[in-house]
Parts: sequence; C-alpha cells; structure tokens
Amino acid sequence: MNAQTWINQHQIIAIVRGVPGDQILPTAKALHDGGIRLLEITFDQSGKTSSLDTGRSIEALARAFEGRMCIGAGTVMTVEQADIAAKAGAQYMISPHSDRAVIEHTKTIGSVSIPGAMTPSEIVQAYQWGADFVKLFPAGTLGEGYIKAIRAPISHIPLLAVGGIDELNLNRFLSLGLSGVGIGSNLVNLKLIREGRFDELTRLAEKFRVKEQHA
Repeated sequence: MNAQTWINQHQIIAIVRGVPGDQILPTAKALHDGGIRLLEITFDQSGKTSSLDTGRSIEALARAFEGRMCIGAGTVMTVEQADIAAKAGAQYMISPHSDRAVIEHTKTIGSVSIPGAMTPSEIVQAYQWGADFVKLFPAGTLGEGYIKAIRAPISHIPLLAVGGIDELNLNRFLSLGLSGVGIGSNLVNLKLIREGRFDELTRLAEKFRVKEQHA
C-alpha cells in the first residue's frame, strides 16, 4: 500500500515534534496501540536536533513499524532534507510552505509531496508543481468557513488541514471533504511522553480514532 492510500484510508497524521530520540519508539508504539497509522517526524530548523539525527529517528521507525505504520517527514524545507528523509524510509514529505524545487525533487525520488499553502492561488500553484496533497495551514486560524469556501472552486485538489485541530473539532474538519488532517500537540502530548505515561497517550489516541470512525 503506497503512502497516498495510507493517507486516504487513515486520515489522521500524528505530528511528532520535539520528542527526544530515545522516546521516539515508545511514542510511536503508544500511538499505534491507540489506532494511529500515520506518523510525521519533523525536521528541527532551529538546529538543536540535526537533520541526520532526524533521519536516524525516521529510519528506526520505518524499520520497527514496517507494514504497520506509514512514516513521513515534516518541516521539510530543502532538497537535502528530502533526500535524508527518503533514504531513511520516509514515504511522504510535508512542508509548511510551497517550494517548487522541494516538490519536484520529492516526486523525482518517488515520495509523496505535501507542501503547505494558505490561499487558493498558493494551493493551485503547489498542485500544478506536482504536489499529491496540499497542506492547508494554519487551518485552525483560517477556520472551517474558509475551508468550505475555497473547497467549492478547487474541490479537485486533495487537501489536508493542519493547525488547531483537536478531538472536539475533528469531525467538523473531516466533514469538509478533506483528505485528512495533521495533529500535533493535541495528540502527541509532550507532557505525557516526558513523564513516560504512554498508556495515557494510547487512550488519548483512541479518542481521536473514535471521532474519525464516526465522521
């Protein structure tokens, strides 16, 4: 099953940001036990975590959860980061922006491209450059009404919504015809992870899965 099929089928991408390397695997296991099947490991543009270390985390997850989770890379800002992620086993590249070179290179190396955009013009441009999905960001700030309005003329472009989505509004966002959503700290709770409360993280993930199944 390719990454596009994984995304269309499972819809919820858990965004893993700021999780120490030694806690990546137990975090992924807890999310998997709660029903999450899509995981995005983000690059740290501040430099506190090197791109190579991010690649190692992706590689560890891709090996440990092969066939059970679809692992992708997030905050992919450069062609070099796309290469690191792809070599590590990431099947999709998510960015906060739309960069033509990154989109085209991602397609060249056989990965699924998910650049970020906000306006209809940006969304259409990213899609014309080859994006498989376009990440509407920040979705929570823009609001459901905005998404509904822009979906009317560009319903042919697969959209993911990221930013401000939680267990209370998940149903409403998915009902707008989106291909899926990305959820960060509202799902990947850093306090629970740091305190080793992985059973609680699993129960949190289950809440989101229940919401999705009834969307």
